[in-house]
Amino acid sequence: MSFSIGIVGLPNVGKSTLFRALTKKAVPAENFPFCTIDPNVGVVAVPDERLQKLAEISKPEKIIPTAIEFVDIAGLVKNAHKGEGLGNQFLARIREVDAIAHVVRDFKDENVIHIENRIDPEADEQTINLELVMADLSTIEKKIKEAQSAAKGHDKQAELALSVYQKIKAKLNVGAPAREVILSEEEKAATRDTQLLTAKPILTVLNIAEKDIGHEEDASQRLHPEVGPVGLWPKIIVSAKIESELSELPDDEARAMLKELGLSQSGLDKLIVASYKLLDLITFLTSGPKETRAWTVKRGAKAPQAAGVIHTDFEKGFIRAEIISYQDFIDCNGEAGAREKGKLRTEGKDYEMKDGDVCHFLFN
Repeated sequence: MSFSIGIVGLPNVGKSTLFRALTKKAVPAENFPFCTIDPNVGVVAVPDERLQKLAEISKPEKIIPTAIEFVDIAGLVKNAHKGEGLGNQFLARIREVDAIAHVVRDFKDENVIHIENRIDPEADEQTINLELVMADLSTIEKKIKEAQSAAKGHDKQAELALSVYQKIKAKLNVGAPAREVILSEEEKAATRDTQLLTAKPILTVLNIAEKDIGHEEDASQRLHPEVGPVGLWPKIIVSAKIESELSELPDDEARAMLKELGLSQSGLDKLIVASYKLLDLITFLTSGPKETRAWTVKRGAKAPQAAGVIHTDFEKGFIRAEIISYQDFIDCNGEAGAREKGKLRTEGKDYEMKDGDVCHFLFN
């Protein structure tokens, strides 16, 4: 199961520097920590310390983390929705991703000129958001015309879709994103193919100067709270320049540099973990002598769906799942101990997966 995050922003804000820092971590593709698919698409591992602790018990031949795909999308300029700059390419690539990481600039560098000749992260964010809203307005107006035509024949599905499109248009008209429109499951189904850009979850990445490391709260206040209200999209703070330097170092030297800077984790790790949460994903685990591995499903997924992530046959022939919570697996020193102490549960088709479930699936 593949999930992708589009890294977007105005030119010269640092998004490609962040992406290049990710690509410098390249390792063989079969291990999944990172591999480059093409020049602007890469797959990066989701940091998860639980894997190492499981492996200490199971002694597997290999450890495989779960992963997310990152896409470095062409820089945007004003009026991209009208085709300015690389606007059409920019918007087309965003339609293909599951969520957006929007990099905004909060550093001064005379050698890197801001396209608007200013350093104003709030204005940068508003520019991107406006372009996405305007592009969605164009899309929704076309959808309204199509639905109006179909609704003339008393098509109930078209009538429902039309009412939803009109609700969305009302939001877009005041500059609000489509994700703010609350829809029922029936309404979502009627408009599933709409592919609106502002319906996608979004994460703001504030790119600060090296000197501001350790003063992230001050930097955070420079991005007006109305731009990213709680419940709409989260915000993280990184220094792309420092991330680029860290990515060039061996692991032990990178850890020493982080400690010197007073940081507990790299900005890239923060970005990866925040992106994973943004997509509302959870991790379930498998662990044995062959491999200890993390797998990804959407929150709310049932046991057969999780089994299907491992292999489609597992879902089709699902019988039951044997589940041990991660902490019980550690406390009982593995599956045998958990079984002996009654910590292994048998779950059926209606079981909703929990983050950290250590699983064994039985199937026909």
